[in-house]
Amino acid sequence: MSNFKNFAVYHIYPLGFCGCPKINDYSENTENRLKRIEEIIPHIKEMGFNAVYFGPVFRSVAHGYDTVDYTKIDSRLGTNEDFANLCKKLHENGIKVILDGVFNHVGRDFTKFAEVRNGNNDYRSWFHINDGNSCYNDGFWYEGWEGHYELVKLNLYNPDVKNYLKDVISGWVKEFDIDGLRLDVAYCLDLNFLKELRGHCKRLKEDFWLMGETLHGDYNRWMNPEMLDSVTNYECYKGLFSSFNDLNMFEIAHSLARQFGKENWCLYRGKLLYSFVDNHDVSRIATILRNKSLIPVIYPLLFTMPGIPSVYYGSEYGIEGDKSRGDDALRPEWNGERFKTEGLCDLTETLASLCKLRTTSKALSDGDYTQLHLTNRQYAFKRECDGETVVTLINVDDAPFDFNINVSGNFTDVLTGEKTDLSASVYLEPHSVVVATNT
Repeated sequence: MSNFKNFAVYHIYPLGFCGCPKINDYSENTENRLKRIEEIIPHIKEMGFNAVYFGPVFRSVAHGYDTVDYTKIDSRLGTNEDFANLCKKLHENGIKVILDGVFNHVGRDFTKFAEVRNGNNDYRSWFHINDGNSCYNDGFWYEGWEGHYELVKLNLYNPDVKNYLKDVISGWVKEFDIDGLRLDVAYCLDLNFLKELRGHCKRLKEDFWLMGETLHGDYNRWMNPEMLDSVTNYECYKGLFSSFNDLNMFEIAHSLARQFGKENWCLYRGKLLYSFVDNHDVSRIATILRNKSLIPVIYPLLFTMPGIPSVYYGSEYGIEGDKSRGDDALRPEWNGERFKTEGLCDLTETLASLCKLRTTSKALSDGDYTQLHLTNRQYAFKRECDGETVVTLINVDDAPFDFNINVSGNFTDVLTGEKTDLSASVYLEPHSVVVATNT
């Protein structure tokens, strides 16, 4: 995990990004749409991201989370060779590759499930099949993911299934040289399977990174030395946008203190959760925030709070996307010029400054967390490690505010390049932020 301590992740949903057809016709007449991702590698690198997390890339029925074949790149995107070339070019630019590991369920056209549907009982034990009938009139009942029967739940208690999936991952490392996995719906996965998966992946690559999608509960259940390196921090995701919308910084401050404070009871001290303000499953932050002038303010908080920050493609331009209009609204085809024109703000320079700090700062990768100031509309904290200090001051009010945090040292605001005296009164304009470092 050590190599991921300083990571800043750029999140791409390839099927949407590349403008792929919504339904797969399984044609072998492949067009290399992955070249569209290759074309923005300079953009990703200029912003300073050093890891890309790809949503599903393997053959599927429709949206990628309904896998048909774990060994073949979806023909709507290109070929295995096309994806291998993309991964190689990312690596040549110092960017790690993280794939979506969709191991809880498969699509109805998944090769082994298709065998069962055709009467071959050799693979019945790969799924949770019982007497009865399905809503597709298969002549048998099976368990679907959370009642979605187009997503057939795999039997992760079956050694053959587990070995198959481990072989699949070995193949991805060999063919694409991937550096990590984000495990879809990790909260549904068998914990013993996660233990086996960790051992297998760390044998493939010692610094292989395993991150899991979790929503509620104690994240230590999945994130621990026997299982995952990191999990999605949905608690702080909610705290971030709610604090800005309600002008109540107490919410996010409470979550950060609960998770990363200095007391022994704090839940995740020394751990790096995966942090974000939007992704492929939730509305864009530019849509959620009621006061659009706060969009540039929330990202410095995301990048300096404890965790591994992630930015979803297009959000660097403040594009909107409303979950209530369906998932397609969240997963648009990439159009950089249109995003620049229609987006609410261009954050590329801000993100470049934040990525540079996040990928080099020991205070942000390993430092502790100390709250310095908190009111409903103002918030300040510092991160410290080995003499390095990063201080974040946020004013979400409509009026200016003077912070008096009395932090001594020679500080520079990384967003403006200006020297900042934190030992004296620090004036912040309305809807503004300062990120100051002493290095």
